[in-house]
Amino acid sequence: MKFVIEKTVEIKAPAAVVWEVISDLARYPEWNPFCVECRSTMQPGDAIDMKVKLMARPQAQREWVSEHVAGRRFAYAMKPAPLGALSSFRSHDVEAIGDSGTRYRSYFHLQGWLKPLVVGLLGSRLEIGFAGMTDGIRQRAEALWIHRQSQAGGG
Repeated sequence: MKFVIEKTVEIKAPAAVVWEVISDLARYPEWNPFCVECRSTMQPGDAIDMKVKLMARPQAQREWVSEHVAGRRFAYAMKPAPLGALSSFRSHDVEAIGDSGTRYRSYFHLQGWLKPLVVGLLGSRLEIGFAGMTDGIRQRAEALWIHRQSQAGGG
């Protein structure tokens, strides 16, 4: 059985703005409390190198991009540990709701025979981290959208 963390939120900003926040990896340190550094081409098969804050000090994490559909979906996974010990999958899904709203889905799962140990040690920290990142995406996209609307309106 998988350990799953899934959250869907509605964001008061167009899908293009939400996607910009997700895909502008260089700006993660400005708004992301969980993944405080991130580098990748976002191309399937390429690495995604992150610094993830599970403990007091961010830890390096390398995973591999499995899917990238610009404006809609970005997914990656860890290289599975030998003998089915542990594997993970992470995805970001963006769906437009009208002209200026977005449904964002954050999904993560862990599986393998080491899963109970990892969940016991890090499960609550993973839940807090992914919740913080999801809320950070929402806040950042909404703030960008409000700023752009005020600039467009001459404010």
